[in-house]
Amino acid sequence: PGPSRPTMTNAMSETPHSSALPIEASMSAILATAFAILVGLHSIQESRRPSPQKSINNKKQQQRGRGSSSWLDIAPLQLPDPHAEPSKYCYEIFCWRYTVVWIGIFGYIVVSGCYERFTAWSYLGVCGGLALPLLLQPLLYPRACSPSLSVDGMRSIIVVNPDATRPFRERYSTKAVLYLATYSFIGNYWYTHYFYSVLKARYTMPAHRLNDIPVAMFLATHFYFTTYHVCVSNGILRYVDRSYACGWRKRILFWFTVLFLSYFTAFMETLTISSFPYYSFEDRTVAYVWGSAFYGIYFIVSFPGFYHFDSHVDEGIS
Repeated sequence: PGPSRPTMTNAMSETPHSSALPIEASMSAILATAFAILVGLHSIQESRRPSPQKSINNKKQQQRGRGSSSWLDIAPLQLPDPHAEPSKYCYEIFCWRYTVVWIGIFGYIVVSGCYERFTAWSYLGVCGGLALPLLLQPLLYPRACSPSLSVDGMRSIIVVNPDATRPFRERYSTKAVLYLATYSFIGNYWYTHYFYSVLKARYTMPAHRLNDIPVAMFLATHFYFTTYHVCVSNGILRYVDRSYACGWRKRILFWFTVLFLSYFTAFMETLTISSFPYYSFEDRTVAYVWGSAFYGIYFIVSFPGFYHFDSHVDEGIS
């Protein structure tokens, strides 16, 4: 039998039911207000005018029935240009697809409750197994996705990832994985102790530990951060950056979007992990409102940093 597991001290079990509504109402008000400001900033933007040739190409695409087939056409997300940025495009496609995989597996583990039978090695195996495809992708699968057909006006172009022919250390995916792994390690090794000290948070599941942090959390953070940065943040920031005309309005919108994404991402992680019975904290109000704000500071740096990261990697590629 595994080691005994301490009783959960999550504030959901400590806080009276009557106090649950105020914190939910407070968080709803904070997020709704921030979202309303975001919508307002979008409404005052000036759309970026496409070049004459791009306008002609778009009209030709629509005439051929290829103008609005993607769900990205209506979502505030934008993938990299597959012709000008094939390395980033292929890497983000790979991460989007893998995000569906790891969320599906995690969802099954949570819903089924099979984590109740996990030992320290089980947590390490699950989190390590889910992190490995992302960590090893630059080495074992550098092209990230199969060559795909992209339509540019009347031309059909095969998109092939240049990483497939680059040396390992020069691949965009290698540098992206190193960036995310570094942030994941720093956040766990040092920043988690902020939650320990201020929020009195604790991981109580059986675990191998480094600096009193479960090693499995270092691995889990990597695939969490990959989805946060590659799929969500990059897609939304690129949409803002490339949809609107340059100027002070767009700069304000861009940085407010960074702030909103940082707070919302931190809050949603805090909210979802609070349902895990072997993670505890003393005060739910402090954890949700202020803990999310301080955790979000980390993303205020890492989201725009990763968006602009290695932006010239595909220059000169045709």
